Amino acid sequence: MSVHHLDCGTLRPVGGFNGRLAPPEMICHVLLVERAEGLLLVDTGFGTADLAQPERLGRPFVAMMRPAFDTAQCAVEQVTALGYSPSDVRDIALTHMDLDHAGGLGDFPQARVHVDVAELDAARNPRLSERSRYRKVQWSHRPDFVAHQSGGDDWFGFSGVKVLGDDVVLIPLRGHSRGHSGVAVRDGDRWLLHAGDSYFFNGEVETPPRTAPGLSAFQAMMATDNKARKANQERLRVLAAGHPEVTVFSAHDQVEFERLR
Repeated sequence: MSVHHLDCGTLRPVGGFNGRLAPPEMICHVLLVERAEGLLLVDTGFGTADLAQPERLGRPFVAMMRPAFDTAQCAVEQVTALGYSPSDVRDIALTHMDLDHAGGLGDFPQARVHVDVAELDAARNPRLSERSRYRKVQWSHRPDFVAHQSGGDDWFGFSGVKVLGDDVVLIPLRGHSRGHSGVAVRDGDRWLLHAGDSYFFNGEVETPPRTAPGLSAFQAMMATDNKARKANQERLRVLAAGHPEVTVFSAHDQVEFERLR
């Protein structure tokens, strides 16, 4: 397999954050995996329809996070630039279905979409506190969802559900959202673990951890289960420290993206 690291969306939080609650700029880290069976995307970032019609994202999100409306960043544009057709993307594995992770689903209508069953239920039947994070218009084309139950085989001490053979594994990492997961992709004799929004700052998975207090508060505010989120961060720290064959990265950290791309 060949793996490409794509930035599929730029977020520039309002100036009031001043780097204390969030970095001045965040990215939407997406993987494009070339497989013999077709292309796989891990997350999608924003879609072309989101950037053409900002109201799809909701006014509060646009006002607070100030996304860059640059369609060249969309996964479908980057896939095409690499010489592929959108129809070559056969599978999409989502860490979760927040609007900045699932926005590109409509650009790949033929793809199967792999997601944790609890996350799919949360997106389809959101609680009052969850309604702002999910935008049903992003999957109004009725994609072929493949819902995966939690549990499964052992993967470096985590339970893992094999999504596509032995090379793509869905790892339950609850906390940020109800069915939040990591997606592990085998890269030769190594593994890449896209940890989604399990953490936002690279220092949080270092040993000892480094934290940005304001950003930690922001993550706690967004979490559906903050205790589980913090417990999974600790598990990721142990994994990163004890298994150099596994590279852990998050969805929005620009430093990690620059290291890996």
